Amino acid sequence: MRILILGGTVFLSAEIARQAVERGHEVTCLARGTSAHPPEGAAFVRADRAPGGAAYDGLDGDWDEVLEVSWRPEQVGAALEALADRAGHWTYVSSCSVYADDARAGADESAALLPALGRDQHVEDNYGEAKVACEILSSAAIGPRLHISRPGLIGGPGDPSDRFGYWPARFGRDNDPVLVPDVPEAQVQVIDVRDLSGWILDAAEKRITGTFNAVGESVRFTSVLGAAIDATGYAGHVYIADPAWLAESGVAHWAGEDSLPLWLPEGMAGFVTRRADKAVRRGLNRRPFDESLQDTLADERERGLHRERRAGLSAGREKELVQA
Repeated sequence: MRILILGGTVFLSAEIARQAVERGHEVTCLARGTSAHPPEGAAFVRADRAPGGAAYDGLDGDWDEVLEVSWRPEQVGAALEALADRAGHWTYVSSCSVYADDARAGADESAALLPALGRDQHVEDNYGEAKVACEILSSAAIGPRLHISRPGLIGGPGDPSDRFGYWPARFGRDNDPVLVPDVPEAQVQVIDVRDLSGWILDAAEKRITGTFNAVGESVRFTSVLGAAIDATGYAGHVYIADPAWLAESGVAHWAGEDSLPLWLPEGMAGFVTRRADKAVRRGLNRRPFDESLQDTLADERERGLHRERRAGLSAGREKELVQA
């Protein structure tokens, strides 16, 4: 197939490009290339999509597959205007953040969505609404040739967000006390970037269309911690802290600086228990989470267990909290 990836240099889109080249497809990646280049074997069209339609002037011919990952409606709209009529199949990688209700566990693709991003709303502050707007634009332009994948949290080797990787990296770093939230019933739902990329390419090759939750299996948060301890051989002490105390102490949920990644506020069970039956029936394969965790640990060790991270507690901050 002749595949155009609008991206192809960072994490998910880069892994899709790598696998597509490995499968023997003719792959072109259109990106700025400021942080990385596409994988070897892929053609590279350097372009900044911010100005609009001119970014696509260097692209010739038709495409069997176009893959879009942007969450900015103006970029998605410009790409559709330039390329929709030249694509046999179009994939839009959306997000489970489009759903309006994160409280109801076990919801599928029929669950209600957030309202689309309004003209008076900032994209940066309304990720879910922006993704809804992009889905609507894609559907209007592509129609029955459109495949929408809605992943939740994406993990695995190379994850730039550092969320899933925080825990194996933390237990692998040293045997100093580790701080964890007291959430015995909490769930985690992560899909490995390699599995998501494989599913997206399979869907392109088979011309699968429609909307699918592309999410991992739900597992207990405590199981993730246990697997990280087993994988690293951690021999220190685990401090289990009351969630209310953590919040009062300034520890953030989910991601970012001074956070305990994967820990969610109460009332968000639906965010980590989305159903993927529809995608699984059409061929989505998901490796066991502990396999993904072990591969992530190997990647974390290669990147450096003591490096500065985008998510989690620094060693100094964790020591302060343990002492408190």
